[in-house]
Amino acid sequence: MLRPVFLLPATLALLCLTVATTVWSSNDPAYVGTATCAGCHADEHAAWQGSHHDMSMRHATAESVIGDFNNAEITVHGVTSRFYQRDGKYFVTTDGPDGRLQEFEIGYTFGIEPLQQYLIAFPDGRLQALGLSWDARPEAEGGQRWYHLYPDEPLKAGDLLHWTGPQQNWNYMCADCHSTNLVKGYDAQADRFDTTWAEVNVGCEACHGPGQKHVAWAGSDDAQQATLPDKGLALLFHDRKGVAWPINPDTGLASRLGGEITRTEIESCAACHSRRGLLAEGRERDPTFLDHHMPAFLTDGLYFPDGQIHDEVFVWGSYTQSKMHEVGVTCSDCHDPHSQKLKASGDNVCAQCHLPTKFAVTEHHGHPADSPGADCLGCHMPERTYMGVDDRRDHSMRIPRPDWSLEYGTPNACTQCHEDKDDAWAAQAFSTMFPDVGAPFQHWVTAFHQAREGLPQAEVSLLSVYGKEGTPDLARATAILELRAYLSPLSGQVVEQALRDESPLVRIAALRVIESIPPASRFPLAGHLLNDPVLAVRSEAARMLAGSPRHQLDVAARGALERAIRDYFNVQQLNADRPESGFNLGNLSLDAGNATQAERYYRQSIARDDTFTPSWLNLSELYRGEGMVRESKGLLEEGLGKNPEAADLHHALGLAYVREGSNDQALASLKSASDLAPDAVRYGYVYGVALNSTGQPEAAVTTLESVHQRHPNSRDVLFALATIERDRGNRDAAIGWARGLLSLNPADQQADQLLRQLEGGS
Repeated sequence: MLRPVFLLPATLALLCLTVATTVWSSNDPAYVGTATCAGCHADEHAAWQGSHHDMSMRHATAESVIGDFNNAEITVHGVTSRFYQRDGKYFVTTDGPDGRLQEFEIGYTFGIEPLQQYLIAFPDGRLQALGLSWDARPEAEGGQRWYHLYPDEPLKAGDLLHWTGPQQNWNYMCADCHSTNLVKGYDAQADRFDTTWAEVNVGCEACHGPGQKHVAWAGSDDAQQATLPDKGLALLFHDRKGVAWPINPDTGLASRLGGEITRTEIESCAACHSRRGLLAEGRERDPTFLDHHMPAFLTDGLYFPDGQIHDEVFVWGSYTQSKMHEVGVTCSDCHDPHSQKLKASGDNVCAQCHLPTKFAVTEHHGHPADSPGADCLGCHMPERTYMGVDDRRDHSMRIPRPDWSLEYGTPNACTQCHEDKDDAWAAQAFSTMFPDVGAPFQHWVTAFHQAREGLPQAEVSLLSVYGKEGTPDLARATAILELRAYLSPLSGQVVEQALRDESPLVRIAALRVIESIPPASRFPLAGHLLNDPVLAVRSEAARMLAGSPRHQLDVAARGALERAIRDYFNVQQLNADRPESGFNLGNLSLDAGNATQAERYYRQSIARDDTFTPSWLNLSELYRGEGMVRESKGLLEEGLGKNPEAADLHHALGLAYVREGSNDQALASLKSASDLAPDAVRYGYVYGVALNSTGQPEAAVTTLESVHQRHPNSRDVLFALATIERDRGNRDAAIGWARGLLSLNPADQQADQLLRQLEGGS
C-alpha cells in the first residue's frame, strides 16, 4: 500500500464527517481593514502602498493591470492568445478547459514584478491562473512582453499544469498567502468553492491579526490601555525590541545584545514564505507556524544535498539553515516589513553587522573592489531563477564551496559568475585564495549525498548530523527522516530518542520513520505525541498510529487517539478539493477495517483527479485483498487507459500478471514501467529478475547492467547480477559483481559469504 506524507487515521471516519473545519466564535474580533489602520499608522501605510503585499492580488482595473491589453497576441504550444479591453474590462481569448479558443474575462491581477499573473473566475467558484504572464522587467532586461511559464512543455487542456488544471487553481495553490483572512470555503458535496477574504490583498491584518480590539484599545484611556499589554493585537512583534547589534572592531562582526530570541517574526513570515502544506486556516488569529502548516524538509528535488535551494521553496527553509538565524537575526533586520524593501541598498544591508573595513576588502573576497566578485550577496546569497524571470536569492548565507560541486554536484556562486569556467577551475582557485576556510556551519552535505545515493555509510553520517551540536533543527529533522532507509538497532535507538526531541520538526520526521515498523509496535514508541501541543506533530501522530489495535489501549490512550484523529480529519476536510484528501481518507478507513468506506473515498479521489495514480493503486490493492482479483486487474487497466504513461500502474499490472502466471503480459508491463521511469531502481530491478525467472538470464543481465549504470549503489541490483552470473556459470563475472557489492559495505555479511563461496569455487 502506498502511503503519502499527509495521511489520515481510520476508526472515527464516520464520526469525523460531522466535524467542522474552521469555526469562529461570534466573540472573535472583526477585521477592520487597512484603511482604518492608516488613520493612526500613516508612515507604515505609506510604505506599504505599492509594495508586493499591497499588489499581491487586486481586482483587474486600469490601476492594477500592467500587461499589454491592446490587442497583443502571443502564440505558444500552437495556440494564439489575444489580450484586449472592452468597456473598461480586460479579456483574453485563449484555449479553455475543452481545448477550444474562448473569451475569458480577467478578474484579478496577481503580483506586480518581476512578473504579473492574471486570474480568471469560473462558475464553480474556482479562480485559475493563466500560464501566460506579463514580464514586468524593463525592456532593456528582456521584459515588457507576454511569455509562458512553461515554454518547453506542450500543455494542452486536461494537463495538470494547463492553466485550467488543478495545479493552477488559485483557491488551493495561492489564495492563502495573497489575501487577508482567506477562507477557502470548499463544498465537497457540490464540488465548488465559495472562497472569501477580509481584504483581497495582503493588508495590515494579514500579519497583525484582526484589528477590532486594537482599534478599541487605541480609543480608550490610559487606565484601560494598561489592562491590555498586547494592545488588542493577536500578534506583537517583539523580536527586535531592546536588541542592539554592536560590532566588535577586532573581528568586524556584530553580536546580539539584549532581547529574547522568540522566533515570532520568522514564524509569521514563514506562513507564506515557505514550502509547506496547509493544516488549518486562521493563522492571523493564532500565528504559530506549525499549528497551521506542515513544512517541507531538505529533501531531494527540493534542495541540493548541501541545503541550497533547488525547486521553488521560497525563503524559510534556506534561512533557518543559516548562522544568521541561529544567532537571532530576524527578517526585519534586513527587510522593512511594510515596504518589503531592503533596509539598506546592496552590500550596505550586510554592513549593518559586518564591518566593511574587514569584509568589503580584497583580503576577504579575493576580487577587485567594486567588481561583481566583491558583491556580498552574489557570493553568499546566489540567485536561482523561477517562473522564467524571477531571480530569488538563497537565504542560507553560506560560504561558496566549489569543491563540493565537484564531489556532490551542488551549485556554487563562483561558476555562476564565471560562466566560462568549470567547477574544477573554481575549486582550485578558491582553495588557493582561501586555504583556511575552516569547518563549515552547514556540514551535512556528505550525509545527505550518501543517503540520496543509497550508500550504506549514510546511516552513521546521518546520525552524526542529528547529534552534532548547533545543527539547525531543519537539518537535524531531515537527517532523521533520511534514516527511513537505514533502520537498524543503532539508528532505531536514535529515532526513539528523536520522538521526544525538543524540536517539533524532529518529532515529525521521527514519526515518519517509524511507519516502516508494524502498526502494533508504534504506539509504545509514539503514543505520547497524540497529546503534543503542536498540531503538525499531533496530526502526524494520528496518521501513524491510526492502525493501533484498540483493544491494547486503555481509555486515556483511546481518547487521545480519537482526538488526534479528529484533528487530522479536519486537515483532510480543509483540503477536500484535492485528490490526496480522498486518498488519505481511504487509508484511514482501511485502518478502521471499513473497506466499503475506503472504496468510496478512493473513488472520490479519482473523481477529483484521475491522474492521481496512488488512489488507483490502493483501490486495486483493496479489491485484491477482498479476493476481487479480476476487478483489481481491471481497475489497473482502466487507470492506464487514462494514464498510459503511468509507470507505477504498469508495474502494478505487471505484478498482477505475474500472480496469474501470464508471463508474456507481465514482462511487457514490467518493461513499460522500467522504460517510463528509468530513475526508479525498483522497476528496473523487478523487470530484470522477472526476465531471469522466465528463462531469459542473458536478457536479465543486460537489463540489470543498464540499471546498475544508472544506480551503481543499488545493493539489490548488484546481488541479482552476482547470483544470476553465478547460476549461468560465469564465475569471474559473478566474483566481480560480488566484490562490487562488498565494496558498498564491507560489513555486509551476506555479500562476504557470497564472495567467499565464489572464490572458493563453490
